[in-house]
Amino acid sequence: MPIKNGSEYIESLRDRNLQVYLFGELVKEPVDHPMIRPSINAVAATYDIAEEDPEIGSATSSLTGLKVNRFLHIAESSQDLVNQNRMQRKLGQQTGTCFQRCVGMDALNSLYSTTFEIDKKYQTPYHERLIEFIKKIQYENHVIGGTMTDAKGDRSLSPSQQEDPDMFVHVVKRDEKGVYIKGAKAHQTGCINSHWLIVMPTMRMRPEDRDYAIVGAIPVDAKGITYIYGRQSCDTRSMEEGDLDAGNSQFSGQEALIIFDNVFIPNELIFMEGEVEFASMLVERFTCYHRRSYVCKTGLGDVLIGASAAIAEYNGVSNASHIKDKLIEMTHLNETIFAAGIASSHQAYRTESGNFINDDMLANVCKHNVTRFPYEIGRLAQDIAGGLMVTMPSEKDFRGPVTGPLLDKYLKGRKGVSTEDRVRILRLIENMTLGRNAVGYLTESMHGAGSPQAQRIQIARQMQLEYKKKLARKLAKVAEGEDTISNPSLAESSDYFDRIFGIKK
Repeated sequence: MPIKNGSEYIESLRDRNLQVYLFGELVKEPVDHPMIRPSINAVAATYDIAEEDPEIGSATSSLTGLKVNRFLHIAESSQDLVNQNRMQRKLGQQTGTCFQRCVGMDALNSLYSTTFEIDKKYQTPYHERLIEFIKKIQYENHVIGGTMTDAKGDRSLSPSQQEDPDMFVHVVKRDEKGVYIKGAKAHQTGCINSHWLIVMPTMRMRPEDRDYAIVGAIPVDAKGITYIYGRQSCDTRSMEEGDLDAGNSQFSGQEALIIFDNVFIPNELIFMEGEVEFASMLVERFTCYHRRSYVCKTGLGDVLIGASAAIAEYNGVSNASHIKDKLIEMTHLNETIFAAGIASSHQAYRTESGNFINDDMLANVCKHNVTRFPYEIGRLAQDIAGGLMVTMPSEKDFRGPVTGPLLDKYLKGRKGVSTEDRVRILRLIENMTLGRNAVGYLTESMHGAGSPQAQRIQIARQMQLEYKKKLARKLAKVAEGEDTISNPSLAESSDYFDRIFGIKK
């Protein structure tokens, strides 16, 4: 039966016999592990929002006619993409962490148009296969984990040039029923909490990389898959008694290393096999969707701004002008991220396949802002919080018969605010800027969907400097051809301004 809500989702993860290793040991039941469970709770919130706020969290699929979770919906308009961003920000506010489903959503949408164009060139059956798969998961209401980042090995070498061929996931065997793959995917968000994995190439491919140009769907519990759980700062606080020191005891993100050892993908779940020239199209379309998906960080920013305002109030300094100014700056930075992301969605256009893709330039601007602004928001939060955020004793000391009363007396802030409430807000700020959820808010913001230089490359490709120089020369009354700096042979592949001004080619 289809999964209806977060509670049913959690139960659907039980008894799958996954090969998950944590601290060198096989985890018997990941659902019940105290360090893993907060990440499962975060995914459960993506089910509950579809029930509680269906306008944001769900959509009607033209493929099935069903009301489906928005994370499984193929975008059929720019408003669909805008609603994705609204949903992402709301979930960030509700969880204060990474809720782990954006990669799967963006993988489905980028594959929808890419498979259509592969089929158009080669008369392959990929697009039809993908549609059937999407129908299945929409009905069952499953979580899709997208897996793109390979181990990579020597970054100066292509996949086929690596000394160890397993540094990139590749096909090692083919038969009439399908293919077998081997390799690893690194720091994979929410993979253990998913029902399906979609394996994708991580970079453009050459003809000699044909075995590495593979896309396919695999059940999370398929034979031959091993998961090695990733550490997060302060993660074992979730395993301690009580909930004070965790800061955010209910929700967290999740990353793991996935090892594929001769894992089978049947033909009907293969969506690319060897069409190397389409690897770059898939990667670029995926990153276009995913880089504006980072508006999710503005939801986390809302929480951190709120925590900063609360601790200023608890400390009795909320009326200080410099505190107000810092909160204004934090809000300005947060909304700047959101503005670029949602503008990218509003500027979406229809692909040949019929689904919609957002504007690439603005998506890269959004993500480039995300590589910087959360760090400044976090710094200002720490500034407002004060040093006690990182010097507080443990919860056991707060509960201790001797130390508890002393801490309650000497760590008290403004009158009318309990010491425990002050400590809880400080621990939340610590969690988001130094602790477990700083992984999703800071470092993932830097490297997820491509490190900063990847965005700068895409922005450079779309600057349209020749067009801008013509604008300048015209206003300065410089005749065309007199500018010796310009290179008229430079082709400008971007159609960014055409989209802005509605120019049809």
